[in-house]
Amino acid sequence: MSRSFVKSLALTAATVALAAPALAFDRPLSVEDSFRIGSTGVLCTAQNAPADANLQTMFDRGYRIVCRDAASAVGALYALRADGGDPLARLAARRAATVECAPATDATIDGIGAVAVSACKDKAAGVDRRLYAVTRGKTTYVAEGLGGYDSALRLGLAAIVTDRPVAGEVQVATTSAGDPAAFARVQAGTLDPDSALAEAYVRNNSGSYAESSEFFETLAQRQGAAAARNGEYLVNQALQQSNLGNFAAADALFTQAERAIGARDGVTQRMLRNFRAIHLLNQKKPEAALVELDRKVVAMARGSEDNAIADGVISPNLADQINRENVALERLGGIDSRLSPFERAELLDGQALQLRGVALRVEGRNAEARKALDDSVRAIASVRNGRVTSTAWLRSETQQELALIAEAEGNYGAAESYLTEAVRIFEVEHPQSPALLAAKARLAAFLGRRGQTDRALALYGEVVTESASMPGSAATMRDLLQPYFALLIDRAASDPQAAAQMFDASQILQRPGVAQTQAVLARELSEGNDEASALFRLSVTRTREIARTRTEIARLAAKPDATADDQQALADARDALAGLEREQTALQSKLSEYPRYRVLQPQALPLAELQTLLRPGEAYYKLNLVGQDAYALYATATTVRAFRVPATTAALEADVARLRDSIVRLEDGAPVTYPFDAALARKLFVTLFGPVEGDLAAAKHLIFEPDGPMLQLPPNLLIAEQAGVDAYKKRIARPNADEFDFRGIAWLGRNRDVSIAVSPRSFADVRAIAPSAGSKGYLGLGENARPSLSPTAVAEWKQTESGDCGWPLATWENPISPAELTLAGGIVGQSRSTVLTGAAFSDTALVGRQDLSDYRIVHFATHGLVTAPRPECPARPALLTSFGSGGSDGLLSFKEIYDLRLDADVVILSACDTAGMATVAATREAGITTGGNFALDGLVRAFVGAGARSVVASHWPVPDDYDATKRLISGMFRADAGSSMASALRAAQQGLMDDVNTSHPYYWSAFTIVGDGSRPLLKP
Repeated sequence: MSRSFVKSLALTAATVALAAPALAFDRPLSVEDSFRIGSTGVLCTAQNAPADANLQTMFDRGYRIVCRDAASAVGALYALRADGGDPLARLAARRAATVECAPATDATIDGIGAVAVSACKDKAAGVDRRLYAVTRGKTTYVAEGLGGYDSALRLGLAAIVTDRPVAGEVQVATTSAGDPAAFARVQAGTLDPDSALAEAYVRNNSGSYAESSEFFETLAQRQGAAAARNGEYLVNQALQQSNLGNFAAADALFTQAERAIGARDGVTQRMLRNFRAIHLLNQKKPEAALVELDRKVVAMARGSEDNAIADGVISPNLADQINRENVALERLGGIDSRLSPFERAELLDGQALQLRGVALRVEGRNAEARKALDDSVRAIASVRNGRVTSTAWLRSETQQELALIAEAEGNYGAAESYLTEAVRIFEVEHPQSPALLAAKARLAAFLGRRGQTDRALALYGEVVTESASMPGSAATMRDLLQPYFALLIDRAASDPQAAAQMFDASQILQRPGVAQTQAVLARELSEGNDEASALFRLSVTRTREIARTRTEIARLAAKPDATADDQQALADARDALAGLEREQTALQSKLSEYPRYRVLQPQALPLAELQTLLRPGEAYYKLNLVGQDAYALYATATTVRAFRVPATTAALEADVARLRDSIVRLEDGAPVTYPFDAALARKLFVTLFGPVEGDLAAAKHLIFEPDGPMLQLPPNLLIAEQAGVDAYKKRIARPNADEFDFRGIAWLGRNRDVSIAVSPRSFADVRAIAPSAGSKGYLGLGENARPSLSPTAVAEWKQTESGDCGWPLATWENPISPAELTLAGGIVGQSRSTVLTGAAFSDTALVGRQDLSDYRIVHFATHGLVTAPRPECPARPALLTSFGSGGSDGLLSFKEIYDLRLDADVVILSACDTAGMATVAATREAGITTGGNFALDGLVRAFVGAGARSVVASHWPVPDDYDATKRLISGMFRADAGSSMASALRAAQQGLMDDVNTSHPYYWSAFTIVGDGSRPLLKP
């Protein structure tokens, strides 16, 4: 029952702001740094803006409104006292040069009554704006911003007038192109450094690790490597990466942080010690964590100012120092509640005791653990008499640790009390947070272990429901939901609702990024390729350009010896970023004019709704790996079966690796094929499909949603009947038998179509999406020009080849034959087809084409580069092309593919291992802020992002031997017009299955359809 300890310590303030206040909130909003606007709909927050030039008196307050998917602030809220003159006149004078407003008219806003409203126009951008104002006593309240965000402006105004959160729906445009972490970057950019740092700790302590990491990264970029607190930013970034499971990245950041921390910086040294211990506990290394906690740090002494703070006395000198550090306090004239360095050190030492207790408890040394935890409680309570509320999460974690000890000792009543108190603490201090969900899940797990199944299931149900409306909680939930799945599967046979509940829970777990990309494409084309969809796509494109520009800014800002040119480039990039953010935010406002984009797209799909999408003869198989446990759900239009898969995640990984090695492996750089392990393929089929083997016989189209290692293996090569395996074994036992002859095997994909879905929602989206509006049938691309025949190409390669991590020129010397392209084009029809080869097939030529969206089918017959040229180099997925001009590198990169403007029903990639992954780094370089490190997140995702409804990709390099690839692709195109893609591919594969030379899965099984295989390949 060990668990990881994954928190940092918020030490910037004695009281901290909640990121998203609940409506049952007992503190006025005027004391908060940020608050949520409304209660449902698109997430918008008001972020304190103490440096706003419109604030004149110490009583004035200002906020910037930021909303998810908008790259910059969409508006502002003000509470302005009349002491500084007429507030409305002051605001009007400041905006006169850029915004023109009509005379005010009367309006009504729920909760506050009559207000004045003015319709305005941004003079430069031509975008509608809105201004609301109302006066109460000596204070004038104002909400102004983009017209497309009207609902946020109205709810925000009601909130600051009433000084309480106001319920209501924020109805504004959303593209779903961003994620909680991307939104956190926008929020961090609107805050001053002190407020941003406090918010970073709030997000960490509430369990939003990805968001917290973005805050710390943004702070590091804004403040620069020479910033006094850079060590603190880096050590916190490292911890967030560890919390997310990215241990190698965490190690690198910890090393950077250690170099940045000063020899006398006792506070950050203690952070480094504690956070490294947490990092080791996250990796289940308690003994190493105990060694780390013994690390020596510089001693801290209490000074006179510390004594004064402890006694509640603020001296004039200390007040001056505080005011210099925090512009907000200059305006408020208040007392800084932040902790002194000595107090921060005391709390960090208290946290170290708590971590020692965790490590000892994991090692089973319960008596020592309890003493360390008790010592921790006393140490933390001694700081300001225990009134440091930002340590609430630490109190909750201690309760959970004590519960584990009590349970181990058989004191179950005490264990439940500890866990209940842990939940209560989070409900008060961090409502609507992943940390609260985690505390509830741990209590539910305990109840399940004690046989209180109904209570456990009810509490787990709350966790799943709340998690679905809490983006960013997936990283916290996967392991914590493991007991929930176990409880549900025990009831699945007798309780029809258990399968539906398991289906719901599975959808909050992390999925490949291509699922989100499919959702964005479906949203763009939800009603065809019209003016609104063009505006939507432009907004998404600007979002990606912003992400790329931020990456470039980070690279330039991190240069240790920046030249004058580097500094100018950094300044130019920051100016460009500001312009892109303004443009993208204006586009989002314009997009709000279209109602279909103001509707939030739910991430989860109810099981009943999935069943309505399934046609007669179709079945949906969903594999879920939760920790080391595996579960499956098999659904048709009328039936549902949920069952436990009798294998661990590790066992599935080992089986898939062995199967792939029996298909093809690289030896000395060349592909080598071995006799396929038919017995293992049969075993894996029985493992995955055994309980529904009889049902599967009736399925003519299987939609398979893989997880974990099964993302790397096409399911069509699993063996559905034992008889064929027995016959094969008997045959190869004869002298001189051909071990590569697999004719007569009942492959899973022989008599049924197979499609790959990456999530239920993305399946629904792709099935509903409008078909391509392209007027032309086919575009074939391949047979790159050989550089040895072109001096220009050699020159381009020398200019763009990137040191030791560039591909050798010989990579381009073995182009794939264009025969399959010519054949396919001829079948579609010469008048409706275009085939580009040789010099016409260059990266620069493709990027420059304006007619790519005219083609329904886009087919690449070229080499795919999905690995790195050398082990020490980063992998950046790309397709090989000819060398063009103007800086061509002969590669169509992940980023360049994503930027192509396609409107394709299908993209066919008859190249090497095109179903592979892209690293997180390569994904971010393309301006995509989600996903990465999953199979299918590489070239497949790039083409979906470019506009492909489905992608036919390969799981390994398909050979030219026996014309295997040519026969597969041409066989697809020879299918009757109107035949589904999956049926066309299956018919072509059957031809190779029945040929003694190509019956090995190496030749026929590699291709898989990611998307809806029931769509036609060729129109009737």
